[in-house]
Amino acid sequence: MLRIRKFAAIDVGSNGVRLLIANVLEVEGMEPKFSKSSLVRVPIRLGTDVFVNGQISEVNAQRLVDSIQAFKLLMQVHKVEEYKACATSAMREAKNGSEVSSLIKKKTGVTINIIDGSDEAAIIAATDLHALIENDKTYLYVDVGGGSTEFTVYSQGETVVSKSFKVGTVRLLNEMVSRDTWVEVEQWIKENTHQYENISLIGSGGNINKIFKISGRKLGTPLSYKYLNEYYQYLTSFTYEERISILELNQDRADVIIHASRIYLNAMKWSKASRIYVPKIGLSDGIVKSLYNSTLQGQTIG
Repeated sequence: MLRIRKFAAIDVGSNGVRLLIANVLEVEGMEPKFSKSSLVRVPIRLGTDVFVNGQISEVNAQRLVDSIQAFKLLMQVHKVEEYKACATSAMREAKNGSEVSSLIKKKTGVTINIIDGSDEAAIIAATDLHALIENDKTYLYVDVGGGSTEFTVYSQGETVVSKSFKVGTVRLLNEMVSRDTWVEVEQWIKENTHQYENISLIGSGGNINKIFKISGRKLGTPLSYKYLNEYYQYLTSFTYEERISILELNQDRADVIIHASRIYLNAMKWSKASRIYVPKIGLSDGIVKSLYNSTLQGQTIG
């Protein structure tokens, strides 16, 4: 017997706001299968407001309210069973983050859960990430966002150590990451990976997914350091306008993709990884999976 259930996740990030609506296929005697039904992304760059001015502007607060309202209508049309909305670095650091969150609740009825870096890493780990990790190998998982990057070391199928740093694409774009912060990231990666002889990266985030898609490689096949470095050099040979008009990148991707590439390349260099795997996972996928698991345990979703 086949049963199809729908769950949704709203990810209020520093570079964009996303709605993922996912199908969960339940077949008796089999593991549930998760598949994307719809993905909508709105380029509200909250990070530029917050990292530069310390708070979300009135204009972007209203855009955020409108986006969440639209997302709620889409979820109703799709007949979503459960949903959860999470906000990361920008909302967390905004002086008026709680105020904007209350406004969204008042106008749309949607509760925004403002989470920290460790919560974000734990939610992402709830995805099918462990299904991709081979027990006899070591990985450095790197999730690059607009405001922060989460690093997690996995070895022998277990989480060894995890840390979040305020190194994100929107911060870099606005020249708000100090040399000292880069040094701190470098030292952390080297200290936590030097004991492993053969380590691979796992990358997540919209930018590395875009690079992987452009590469044309089959899902599950890694990108080499050489390929990623050459593509980075290729990207930097174009102006921002050319990356939009010639490379056909979205305008809110064309600037940050270079900074994301730098983070992945540095992580590979400092961990001495020669390849990076790019599974299609992220915060939204983790939210959906945790929601589904909660319903199986009979928990009430807040």
